[in-house]
Amino acid sequence: MTRDGFLRTGDIGSLDALGFLRLHDRKKDMILVSGFNVYPNDVEAVLAAHPQILEACVVGVADAHSGEAVAASIVRRDPALTEQSIHEHCRRSLTAYKCPKHIEFAVELPKSPVGKILRRVVRDRWQQRAL
Repeated sequence: MTRDGFLRTGDIGSLDALGFLRLHDRKKDMILVSGFNVYPNDVEAVLAAHPQILEACVVGVADAHSGEAVAASIVRRDPALTEQSIHEHCRRSLTAYKCPKHIEFAVELPKSPVGKILRRVVRDRWQQRAL
């Protein structure tokens, strides 16, 4: 839909110095932690770089202190992977508010027929829990 001459897609992006558009994430997926924007794709990219992680999905969950907190559902590549290892890995690459506060290990993540992780389903699972 266009409004004021702009196409509203629901994506969040920015223009670099050369005028190239970089898409960060979907607006509905952005996590607001104490007023700071956290893009799930950025956190997922750091998690995917961990050699013991097969795949990960990051969502925002309600948090009494910060409004929302980062939660990660992770499929292990190596059964020896621990939450402590993940926290240490994230602290090396991310600012503190972007690091997952909640971590769960899953056997598999829900996917669409074409293999895309269904973030909405993962978010719903986290919301059903009492954190």
